[in-house]
Amino acid sequence: MNGACGVAKIEKEGTIQTFRHSFATHLLESGVDLRYIQELLGNKRSKATEIYTHVSNNGLSQIKSLLDRLFEKKKGV
Repeated sequence: MNGACGVAKIEKEGTIQTFRHSFATHLLESGVDLRYIQELLGNKRSKATEIYTHVSNNGLSQIKSLLDRLFEKKKGV
């Protein structure tokens, strides 16, 4: 991994754990279900995978309440 970091001119030390963390976070931000991420990472306990939920808040702005949806329908959006 350090070779790839050097090519990308990333000065911060990278480890396999950094790679796993980035991989899981990107999957989560792409909408992949936490259970699938758990399976891909080989985590036996869901608690081990849930640490990535605090990192990703990308989807928070996409959440619409029932009231928001109702008003959108009335506006014809």
